[in-house]
Amino acid sequence: MDIAALTSAWVAGWTVSRGTPAAVGRPWGYRIDVGLPRHVVRHVLPAPDATTVTALCTRLTTPYTWLKIMAGPEDAQQWITEGWTVPDDPGFMMIKPLDPGARPAPPEGYARTTEVKDGVIRVRVLAPDGTLAARGQIAPTGSTAVADQIETDPAHRRRGLGANVMRTLEAAAAQAGAETGVLAATTDGLALYDSLDWRYQGPLTGIVRDGDPADRT
Repeated sequence: MDIAALTSAWVAGWTVSRGTPAAVGRPWGYRIDVGLPRHVVRHVLPAPDATTVTALCTRLTTPYTWLKIMAGPEDAQQWITEGWTVPDDPGFMMIKPLDPGARPAPPEGYARTTEVKDGVIRVRVLAPDGTLAARGQIAPTGSTAVADQIETDPAHRRRGLGANVMRTLEAAAAQAGAETGVLAATTDGLALYDSLDWRYQGPLTGIVRDGDPADRT
């Protein structure tokens, strides 16, 4: 999958997963109106360069505007202007052929639920006491599906719950007709996805317009 197709698939699935309006095409890529206090709008650039990124950073002044660029943080740091920050955690674009095979049972003592709402498949794994131990979701959009918001509670890590959630999501998306999974991994999630045969396709770097210092966490 080339970078243009990868970006298009990721943007389409991400907007469904997050329940935002559909992305709007722009000369540099895509604009997504996210509408959250600390994530107002997102611009995605599949083929960023110094001229385009610097021009956008100069023109866009709304706090908590984000750029997501298919380039490494070292490039982003050189291209941004004053008032923009490159967060510490880099991103990694990954893909995987999806298999509709059997979904593994959760570990003993845990219970798993799967639901589909507004085009998003959501999986939750509950601990023996009924609290949420792990979760994740995937949004199929035709032949591709975007996995998103994969989380395991720190108290329940190293028990295979993340892998269980991912394999369940992958099978469900394949059964819904998707052939290829797409996701943007964080550093924390990279080892999990690598162990599940997701393949690295390139860097993804976030850039954010600074907000009010008093509002920062």
